[in-house]
Amino acid sequence: MFHRRLAAARKPFRVTRPSPDVAVRNAVQRLIALAIYLLLIAVLLLVAPPARADGGAHVVDSANPETPGVCHLESWVTHYGQGRGLLNSSPACTPLALPNVEIGGAIQHLWDRADETTIGPAVKVNLRPTDTGLGIGLIVGGAVGLRSGRVETGSLVVPFSIPIGDRILVNLNAGWTYAYAREHRQQAFFGAQINAQVRPDLTAMVEIFGHERERLGRQVGLRWNPGGGRYDVDLLAGHRVDGTSAQAITLGLTVRY
Repeated sequence: MFHRRLAAARKPFRVTRPSPDVAVRNAVQRLIALAIYLLLIAVLLLVAPPARADGGAHVVDSANPETPGVCHLESWVTHYGQGRGLLNSSPACTPLALPNVEIGGAIQHLWDRADETTIGPAVKVNLRPTDTGLGIGLIVGGAVGLRSGRVETGSLVVPFSIPIGDRILVNLNAGWTYAYAREHRQQAFFGAQINAQVRPDLTAMVEIFGHERERLGRQVGLRWNPGGGRYDVDLLAGHRVDGTSAQAITLGLTVRY
């Protein structure tokens, strides 16, 4: 839920060569963050029961919240090339008492010229169920930089979901995003996505998205849901996923519990 807006509002990367001491320190920090990330996933894989939901490292979102009474952890690693990348961890839950509200947040660690970590909340509200033929939602999120102490990103997006038969779901997004590092910090956001179930455990996805003053981004991918169970594995390839990078390769894992 969290990434998919804010992923489209990341700060532009600048390629520079850090000093040897900085490079070693950054490498150690990344290894520690990755170790914690893998340990958390391993624990969740042991305790998570079967469930199904939307989610993952897609930029365009659906109007569907998580299943009521179920929590998930959406995690992924994105590689942009030239030593640049992003590590994301986004937990969220939909309480039984609020079956149309998904409450969560995210921690994102970005490495480039200088490493940056952001943390913040996100909420998705389903205003109209998708099984009516047109799902409508509202997603609000934001993030603060742990190093800078300022608000780095924010977003307000309305997702529309249109099912076509039993195997295809079309998602449309429109909204507003804020990114402190952009030249034009506030911009309109839009996107379109098609998900097609090609097998009971495999879904193909293609999406296009952008901001009013930036070039369009696009992404394609596959989602594997082994046995229709508690976790999804995403493999994605994209162009200008963050608004600037020519390429992006993403490996993601969503665990529900």
